[in-house]
Amino acid sequence: MRKIVVLAAVAAALLTSACNTVAGVGKDVQAAGSAVTGAANDARR
Repeated sequence: MRKIVVLAAVAAALLTSACNTVAGVGKDVQAAGSAVTGAANDARR
């Protein structure tokens, strides 16, 4: 259980350092969504 808490804290620290604002998080999520959509479209063709 302790390992999970430590890993979650490290992941949260990395996420907050990568995206300093809520707008940054939104842009990251939007970019990930675009990548998934692009991959799905490529797989469909």
